Amino acid sequence: GSLAREGGMSAPPRYPAAMSRALRRLRLVVLVLAAWALVHLAAICIDGCIDDDAPADLAVVLGNHVSHDGTLSGRLCRRLDRALELYRRGKIPKIIVSGGRDPGSPFEAEAMKNYLVERGVPADVIVEDRGGENTHLTARFTADYMQQHGLRSVIAVSQYYHISRTKLALRRFGVPEVRGAHAAMVLEGREPWSLLREVAGYYSYLFKDYDDAS
Repeated sequence: GSLAREGGMSAPPRYPAAMSRALRRLRLVVLVLAAWALVHLAAICIDGCIDDDAPADLAVVLGNHVSHDGTLSGRLCRRLDRALELYRRGKIPKIIVSGGRDPGSPFEAEAMKNYLVERGVPADVIVEDRGGENTHLTARFTADYMQQHGLRSVIAVSQYYHISRTKLALRRFGVPEVRGAHAAMVLEGREPWSLLREVAGYYSYLFKDYDDAS
């Protein structure tokens, strides 16, 4: 005891029993949450990578970055290429392209439509949604369009990790049949961040108020 008081050795901190129990519970909670996140992460990956090959009334392609000069990001090109494949195979007769814009850039939806038209898709089978600033708004527009035109089934086209949240939003807006088709997989440095964001995003959308106009 005197050695510790004189500075020769620090005595280990002693926590009250109640604090020790609280720390153990906290560690348990953290471990459970981490395990759940890993399980859900696996579920998102599996769901996003397993495509349903059945035909649908239309596909919706979710937007991504378009630069000031109109150049589409690699991610967006891969999404559009997947939709193009579905159209050429006769799986879909119509395509919704959905995306807003960054200041000074063209509308994503406009650039997406041009990309498809340049590759042989007739302009009259492409529907532009320039208000698709996020997945929620894209799903709302798609659901409204389908209801107005008596359509039942849609294929959501995006990167694999984005499919689950998109399908959730479409279902919550009342779309009867929702399927997914993932773009070609190209691993990027931001992939871990995108995956973790989708885990949190899924629960944000799960508990979102779908009567809200925002």
